[in-house]
Amino acid sequence: MGISVMILGDSGSGKSASMRNFSGNDVAILNVASKPLPFRNKNGLKMANKATYEMIKGAVSSNRAPSYVIDDAQYLMAFESFAKANETGYGKFTVMAKNYEEMLRYVQEETSPDTIVYVMQHIETDENGKVKAKTLGKMLDQQLTVEGLFTIVLLCEADETGHHFITQSDGTNPAKSPMGMFDSVKIDNDLKMVDDAIRDYYGLKKPKNTSKSTTAKAE
Repeated sequence: MGISVMILGDSGSGKSASMRNFSGNDVAILNVASKPLPFRNKNGLKMANKATYEMIKGAVSSNRAPSYVIDDAQYLMAFESFAKANETGYGKFTVMAKNYEEMLRYVQEETSPDTIVYVMQHIETDENGKVKAKTLGKMLDQQLTVEGLFTIVLLCEADETGHHFITQSDGTNPAKSPMGMFDSVKIDNDLKMVDDAIRDYYGLKKPKNTSKSTTAKAE
């Protein structure tokens, strides 16, 4: 059983840009929305476009990469919803919620102990003014609470000083991380640095022929 990490943020908040310091040996990107990377891919990052549930399950269980990123994971639900637009009844929402729940559990339970899977997802604000992972329908929110499946939830923030990850909640968001994993509540949005910190904290195997993050800043 590996480690799964949720990365939350609005569009443009720096989720995808946080992958900029990975090398091709460090990570494989499962690109649900098939968007180009928001930076020049000088490090040879491997990316599979039009990622589906089956592709994701096959990839993360293959143990071919130390880490995986499921980019824009909420589009798995959105695209399935459009595909089922002509179906009537609430049964389709149950199926969609179940498919997403099964994927989340799979990336946690069916991966090797040294594998890290990052699930990137957009956010929305609930009726109480709290930030949450964007989902489809009420079943995932009311019966599951997606963020509760993760020990590490990082929230992307963009302000006048740059792009950052928030590592702990202020009561209005679901950000969280184990005690002592990160030095501060706000860190640079460098997913390679995060990957190094998680592997150090839990004693996970490091990728071969790779070095510590050089912490290049996002524009």
